[in-house]
Amino acid sequence: MDNQKVRNFCIVAHIDHGKSTLADRILEITGAINKRDMQEQILDSMDLERERGITIKAKAVRIDYASDDGNSYILNLIDTPGHVDFSYEVSRTLAACEGAVLLVDASQGVQAQTIANAYLAIRNKLTIIPVINKIDLAGAQLERTRAQLLQLLVNTEHSEIILVSAKTGQGVKEVLEEIVKKVSHPTGSDQNPFAALMFDSAFNSYEGVIIYIRVMEGYIKKGNKIKMMSTGKTYDVTKVGVFETRKMIEKNSLMAGDVGYIIANIKNIRDTHIGDTVTIADRPTDKPLPGYRKVKPMVFASMYPIGQGGFEALKRALEKLSLNDASITYSLEDSPALGPGFRCGFLGLLHMDIIKERLEREYGIELILTMPSVIYHVVTKKGTVEVDNPSRLPDPSTIDHIEEPYVKIMVISPIKYVSGVMDLVLKHKRGIFKKMDYIDDMNVYLDYEMPLSEMIMEFYDQLKTASSGYASMDYEFIDYRRGDLVKLDVLVADEKVDALSFITHKENSQYKGRELAKKLKDLIPRHTFEVAIQVTIGGKIIARENIAALKKLVTAKCYGGDISRKRKLWEKQKEGKKRMKQIGRVEIPQEAFLSILKL
Repeated sequence: MDNQKVRNFCIVAHIDHGKSTLADRILEITGAINKRDMQEQILDSMDLERERGITIKAKAVRIDYASDDGNSYILNLIDTPGHVDFSYEVSRTLAACEGAVLLVDASQGVQAQTIANAYLAIRNKLTIIPVINKIDLAGAQLERTRAQLLQLLVNTEHSEIILVSAKTGQGVKEVLEEIVKKVSHPTGSDQNPFAALMFDSAFNSYEGVIIYIRVMEGYIKKGNKIKMMSTGKTYDVTKVGVFETRKMIEKNSLMAGDVGYIIANIKNIRDTHIGDTVTIADRPTDKPLPGYRKVKPMVFASMYPIGQGGFEALKRALEKLSLNDASITYSLEDSPALGPGFRCGFLGLLHMDIIKERLEREYGIELILTMPSVIYHVVTKKGTVEVDNPSRLPDPSTIDHIEEPYVKIMVISPIKYVSGVMDLVLKHKRGIFKKMDYIDDMNVYLDYEMPLSEMIMEFYDQLKTASSGYASMDYEFIDYRRGDLVKLDVLVADEKVDALSFITHKENSQYKGRELAKKLKDLIPRHTFEVAIQVTIGGKIIARENIAALKKLVTAKCYGGDISRKRKLWEKQKEGKKRMKQIGRVEIPQEAFLSILKL
């Protein structure tokens, strides 16, 4: 088909504003899926996506659409995640599209990520189609939401905003017609040298790496030899095709403007880089295509297996998981207390939680996940080193100062909760106030700068609490700044547990040390001996708690008789101890490693 009849678009919105539901209705109305096969979140194939009601991975699907103008069009739809942790998926999607449907919930109005996604789309020079969803709700505030959208998209007319109910299908046909009318067709030519942007990849046990591409120029077919411009490696193409609902359909060729896939006997997914330009080896394009921002882990934590033989299983599981999730990074780590494990990088706390749950559910691995941390720049007498693990902090005597990452926090909150939000950010999170703008007579936009380490410490939950669940937030990295930071170490029964070490601001260190010691006292079960919990800074003890010895004598009622009676009781007593990882002589449960988040 002529690429004049092709439209590439995505749906972007704040979390839970109805992106996946709108995608469902589009597939249903266009006949891309039969009604009998229809189910909610049809593009969300992961169990976790369905259970949590969120999209984690962007999905591409090709739709044939017969327009009211009498023409048939090919619509390439890419459904994107809404949670702030997965914003990198949105950025890679925008690079492969010409248009974006900006979806806003009629009952909630413009939220923090609505603004962030709108600016991303404008920066990528995409045609924006503003849509207000959930108009059938009793609490829908159409005029207020419309006014907010007009303020956000200054060049938009009142009549251009489409009102829809993705649940019932009302207005969805108008969205499709608007896409056909307003979104520009791909501009590439089949006569130019082949150039395609790789926006995702997946691994198949039988066919190797499958690369997902948007063809910008030229065409490709089976038998061509492709070249990755970032590595210079070449591969023979065995299959090309497009995505239909939950299926990959093999085609003879992919032309300029198409969104599809290439299979080329690529054995190692590390040979493919998201954002890379794919070209044909014997007729390459002159220069790489402009990609999009690279995935950069923001939060780091260590994973250790529980039980013998768990390390190899965890290693294999991480290798398999990373084949289909390029955003996770991991490196080998060895802890004196916990044994061998991996230091992993995540996009945020939700991403960390998702990865942990997938490892436990899909691969059956029991894990200990340590305290989350960020990357610090430690300036020593010999130079600057990056530290993502507090246990690797250099000797304090060699440190000149430590720099920590700062982020810009964008919060949208109802006016009546502003004082609570400000109190949280300024008093408890070391935030710096930058500006405040009134969106309308009910909502306000707040701009702060804040250390990333404070943001990962339950900030999102605390923000929701301070605003009775109404505030929304987005963030972006700014720079590194010098801070008065110290490392807190934890000793349990005189043994240092490096997995519980963390870096904090000196001003809060005494309080956090005492709170951590109290929490560990409640979480660590009693033993047959007294256990001392000590929190130290540079060898100086700042907090201490004692766990009294467990004095229950299970053989107290055994007066004489065969020794096997006592042995049975002793064996029964030991059974409960197998459930938790032994650290030295003391059992430390998983909750202890996450307790620092609750400080």
